[in-house]
Amino acid sequence: MPRRSRLAVIAAALVVALGLQGSADPNPPPGFLGAFRWSMTDARFGGFSAIDLSADGTRFTALNDRGAFVQGQLRRTAEGRIAELEAGPVTRLKSNTDTPLAPGRNDSEGIAVAADGTTYVSFEGVTRVLRYRDIHGLAENLPTPPEFARFPHNASLEALAIDAQGVLYAIPEEVTYAKPIRLLTGQKANSDGRDFPVWRFAAGKWTQPFDLPRDGGFLPVSADFGPDGRLYVLERSFHGIPGFASRVRSFRVTASGLTDQRVDLQTSTGQHGNLEGLSVWQDGGGAIRLTMVSDDNFLSLLRTELVEYRLAD
Repeated sequence: MPRRSRLAVIAAALVVALGLQGSADPNPPPGFLGAFRWSMTDARFGGFSAIDLSADGTRFTALNDRGAFVQGQLRRTAEGRIAELEAGPVTRLKSNTDTPLAPGRNDSEGIAVAADGTTYVSFEGVTRVLRYRDIHGLAENLPTPPEFARFPHNASLEALAIDAQGVLYAIPEEVTYAKPIRLLTGQKANSDGRDFPVWRFAAGKWTQPFDLPRDGGFLPVSADFGPDGRLYVLERSFHGIPGFASRVRSFRVTASGLTDQRVDLQTSTGQHGNLEGLSVWQDGGGAIRLTMVSDDNFLSLLRTELVEYRLAD
């Protein structure tokens, strides 16, 4: 998250801690299942920017924005709500030389896991995508188009998804910077309102075949293909001290672009924290589930939560 946004998050956290801010809307959107608070004593815990769940919603890998990940298991009630979370240690991603990713090159933001378990991770700062045949093993660099270097600092490849054919899709959080609106809003304005370019990696090369349409002040922060084949995109809009609003749109992906847009979820400002990671799966009843993780920015005043919604048929 850019420095101005981080300052705004700190200000909002202080307001919450002092009891100066009212509670979130007590009536969340339809389909809300719960928000499970997660904590660990490890100093490297926090800052989660991405999450991937198994097809049955019981196992997960969560990625933070300092080049580390956690794997664990979710135990659910008979109604499918999260009751307990068991997690392993916070583990640092490796570079291609069997050493942890170096500071300045470890701002990991997006995760996508292929059917064979290969894990892809996208980065801000030094914009690129790494491939891990085993997430505990060595990194392999995917080709990096020269256009990646022109994305805004700390606002590049936030969203990463892989489809059933193993094709990767990456979306930057922003395209260009303009003058910030206000310090405490932290909201980045776009100078020309361009849509967000969608980059696709297939047959060993990147192309940019179409865009994600911009709609309002929401910015893309995560993406996942659901079991229905649709591309789901988690977006956030930051409003300073009142907090974040979140939205999930889904699309059908065709050769010519994104079609059949749906708004599957939109929360009020402050309803949840900074939801940055999204995983889409199908429960035993056949319903689509959205599991999201919040980024606490490594601030003890904020919470790390797993937030879940069930979509209507």
